[in-house]
Amino acid sequence: MSFSVLCLRPEADFIRVDALAPPSLQVVYRVPDDPAVADLIKSVGALVIPAVGAKLPLALFDNTSLRLVQVTGAGVDRLDRAALTKFGIPVANVAGGSNSAVAEYAVTTASMLLRRFAWADAEIKSGNYAKFRTRMVFDNLSGLDGLLIGVVGFGTIGRAVAQAFHRMGCRIGYFDPAVSDKTAAAAIGARSMPLDELLAQADVVTLHVPLLPETKNLIAERELAKMKPTAVLIQGSRGGIVDEAALAVCLAAGRIQGAAVDVYSAEPPAPDNPLLALTGEATHRLLLTPHIAGVTRQASALLFRSAWENVERVLVRNEPPLSRVY
Repeated sequence: MSFSVLCLRPEADFIRVDALAPPSLQVVYRVPDDPAVADLIKSVGALVIPAVGAKLPLALFDNTSLRLVQVTGAGVDRLDRAALTKFGIPVANVAGGSNSAVAEYAVTTASMLLRRFAWADAEIKSGNYAKFRTRMVFDNLSGLDGLLIGVVGFGTIGRAVAQAFHRMGCRIGYFDPAVSDKTAAAAIGARSMPLDELLAQADVVTLHVPLLPETKNLIAERELAKMKPTAVLIQGSRGGIVDEAALAVCLAAGRIQGAAVDVYSAEPPAPDNPLLALTGEATHRLLLTPHIAGVTRQASALLFRSAWENVERVLVRNEPPLSRVY
């Protein structure tokens, strides 16, 4: 017997990583703005969506027989919790599927910024090999070993990032008032710190918190001013956690060593985004990536297979979903 599923991401995404839906599920694939979606969703048992994208309209979920909305990632920003709770539609994500990818991103970008690899590449291509090498040696650039890494948000991803830096010989501090089980922190010698203290002492500040009213512009002018001039910031959480205008001013003034930004207040970033207006050395202090910190072939395969298994669990085996968010 087949069970109907509407998936709002291309089938090619799943084919590319060999993670197609199991034969027990009959899946129809559509893009979110396809006019047919509004009718198709009325006749399916589950909706599968990517974590990244525009918010889905509330009207889409009215008068449906959905038994599950399954996100193929961790973020549920596209959905209205109050509305789906009112409609009685369970929402599940795949928590932790991108842990290794995000941890790899954080360690890699921190090292690139601290040791100025991308900056050196640009200088060599501009014919400044000898001059810039002399500057790099003179500036006594640091590797990761022994540095204090400030992890803001010590959830599933934050812990994975902390463990990756720990394996590189780093000391770990973290800020997360919601942490109740401190076993994972103790295992790597991580210590809880107030945010202001962490910002003032950390050599690398890496962000891994959800976008909530209380985390909006969590890192703004005041917080950036507390960071050490030799420190770097890794923004791999959600757009809106960092005040981009304040970060641009900070980088232009050379107040921190650098920043890696993977997520933006609007995606794609608008042409007038202040981070895109930086000039001179500030451009070399900034590493921009297009919301791919958690995107690798391995991570995508794990996320997609886990999502399908959860849909099958609900529709075929009539069991409650795993990783239910609400």
